[in-house]
Amino acid sequence: MSPSSPDVLVLGSGIAGLSAALGAAREGASVTVATKSTRPEGASTWWAQGGIAVARQNPEQFQRDIETASSDTSDPAAVEVLTQQADAAVRDVLIETLNVNFDAGGDGAPYDYGREAAHSADRILHVDASTGKHIHEPFLAYLAEHPRVRIADGTAAVGLLAKEGRVRGARLASNGTLAPVYAGATVLATGGIGALYGHSTNPAGATGDGIAMAARAGADTADMEFVQFHPTVCIADGDPFLVSEAVRGEGAVLRDAQGERFMPAVHADAELAPRDVVARAVERAHERTGQVVLDVSSFDFEATFPDLQALCESHGVDPSTGIPVVPAEHFLCGGIDVDTRGRSSLEGLYAVGECARTGVHGANRLASTSLLEGLVWGLRAGAAAPGHEQPAGRSEEAVQTGDPPAPDTLQSAYDRIQAIMDEHVGLRRTPEGLARAQDALRTLAAEVEPHAAPDAPPVGHELQSACTVALLVAEAAAQNEVSVGCHYVTDPGDAGQPVAA
Repeated sequence: MSPSSPDVLVLGSGIAGLSAALGAAREGASVTVATKSTRPEGASTWWAQGGIAVARQNPEQFQRDIETASSDTSDPAAVEVLTQQADAAVRDVLIETLNVNFDAGGDGAPYDYGREAAHSADRILHVDASTGKHIHEPFLAYLAEHPRVRIADGTAAVGLLAKEGRVRGARLASNGTLAPVYAGATVLATGGIGALYGHSTNPAGATGDGIAMAARAGADTADMEFVQFHPTVCIADGDPFLVSEAVRGEGAVLRDAQGERFMPAVHADAELAPRDVVARAVERAHERTGQVVLDVSSFDFEATFPDLQALCESHGVDPSTGIPVVPAEHFLCGGIDVDTRGRSSLEGLYAVGECARTGVHGANRLASTSLLEGLVWGLRAGAAAPGHEQPAGRSEEAVQTGDPPAPDTLQSAYDRIQAIMDEHVGLRRTPEGLARAQDALRTLAAEVEPHAAPDAPPVGHELQSACTVALLVAEAAAQNEVSVGCHYVTDPGDAGQPVAA
């Protein structure tokens, strides 16, 4: 195969991108996986803790849980695809191909199925509380040895090669050179938008690159206002880390600074209510009393979650006295609008994983469905992508990148984006705040545009992507006047009531 003109170009190396590469390679296609990450930790998959949900031969019940968590805003057809194919995809790829050693159950049971918020059954496969890395590392290793797959790490996509409604590849930056890579089909699997917020569970490079590139090329986006915040993130020494929902599934409870448990008064399911409900309750309790802790004293935390115990200790946190938590940006439920095969509105362009809006999550994602969505849609998009003709009329040539913006210029711009998003486009939003956010982001976008010239290095393009996607989120939020799921619009000085429901 030719590395410079593969049948399928995959941008991103999390579970969605790797699944797309595997799906395409199984169809006999030549595949290049380009990723700006240079180590596994650069992909959100590596950081996933809780696990991966499966149907356990009851897809109908699984579908009902997903739709209920979304406040009945998810696309039933998309959810049916996910739940009907969940068991087979996990068995095929994760168990039979990659030999992921999921935790076994008691009394000789092959698997220990966990339960998390808004699930009505025990259905989550896991490896302690670090499932993502136990999937991601063997997946990378497997594809690195695959004869039809080439993995180019340290390689950032800075723009799509689009012409007359068709995507023909992407411009990639590596080692100071920007070069076009033409492909029959291009699959975006670039992850989330955590860098837009002050606190996030995403890796630092989650700047929304794929969504921004697709939007600039003319692809449709949808549901961009639905940004999910995880309710239990520990901020220790300024370095946030996720405390898996599985901990609450095991029996941990949330208490305010006075030691009062507050979730039973908020929702019938208490700590296991949908994420958006718990996150807003944690935020309010924190504002009211100054602190919220996750009380894990009802079970043997160290024995049940040894990885999390070690993580807490490395951050100077003693779980036996309660883990201090706050909500933090976690997952974008919207993104590039795609069908059940991952096809976008532009010919030759596919999107999978967090950068894609498949319709599965609607206004709020059910816990432990993100890895599953990436796996299922990745395989489906990868299988559908081969067969596009290689583009003709190639004209772009490689160029050397220019100088990057000064570090203080970059930091100042990101500080401004995060301040705007945290204040106006967070867990609770007001119409006035969203209007101010749009004005401020448009001003900032104009200021950073010179840093994203055609020969600019990746950091300049990433900054432009962050501005582009932040504005897409703010605009979508302003256009949706109905509070639902992750999107909660309130009156100024809100005491907790949405403008509309």
